[in-house]
Amino acid sequence: MFVIKPDIHLLPSYRMSPFTTASITDNNQLIESSFALDYFDKKFGEGNWSFTENGRHAIALALKSYSLSKNDIVTIITTSQNFYISSCVTKTIEQFCNWNREIVPETKVILVNHEFGFPYPKMEELLKLGIPIIEDCCTTFYSQDGNQKVGKYGDYTMYSFPKFFPVQVGGLLVSNKKKLDNNSFVNKALESYLTKVLSHHLKHESQLLEKRKSNYQYALSKFNSLGFEARFHNNHLIVPYALLLKNNGILKNLNQWKDFLNKNGIHNSVFYGEDAFFIANHQSLSLTDIDFMYECMVQFIANN
Repeated sequence: MFVIKPDIHLLPSYRMSPFTTASITDNNQLIESSFALDYFDKKFGEGNWSFTENGRHAIALALKSYSLSKNDIVTIITTSQNFYISSCVTKTIEQFCNWNREIVPETKVILVNHEFGFPYPKMEELLKLGIPIIEDCCTTFYSQDGNQKVGKYGDYTMYSFPKFFPVQVGGLLVSNKKKLDNNSFVNKALESYLTKVLSHHLKHESQLLEKRKSNYQYALSKFNSLGFEARFHNNHLIVPYALLLKNNGILKNLNQWKDFLNKNGIHNSVFYGEDAFFIANHQSLSLTDIDFMYECMVQFIANN
């Protein structure tokens, strides 16, 4: 049996991130290792990458390099081209200039958000415009396109570690055109912590990816049985960040549904602008955790 809508002080916590409370102890007990440094050198090139505090910090550092004026525009392109975009991105851009969602003469930089782990499919067309490109791969650490160039199209690429690893902090700025001036944009303590934790999980990368894949397929099959469908087409090159589903009109009030899941400790959101939603799905979940999310959905549908 599952307890639905328990006392607010006794909620479980299913985050979009694989971080759990137990991760604090697990991470603290890990031994020192430099494996992550060698991994990133091989993946991005020595001197081309740097730790940041988070994905927002990486975006700000990239934007700063363009000497943008307040009247300049950063055009945001997303995989879905739905108007949904995280305020973490827009508020960071607003520190430097304006932003919009359509390329105009005032566009000085294009920021491509490879959304939910699914790459934007027309990168080659954007390159032909000759406008500087920043790739937001915060939810796309492992996904690739058929050209194997995701993260390499733009001048800069940024990643967010909590999206894929059980950590509370940390990001990565990658420069594809020139070496970075700093080899780290974080203090030594955080750099040491990130190196240790990421080294552990990157050493077990194959298990991490297999668990994410199996959890995604299991959750998708469960929610498919209720009539929901995957919003994006998946393939072997994709590692989704979350379970993003088309509602198909099943949930009559998505905001009520969102509130219901929050009251059961399940991080989620409506994919505003479409009849769609997303919920947590990652390697830290057990099949029983997914069953619990499914049961919450069944209960909500039955009572609404």
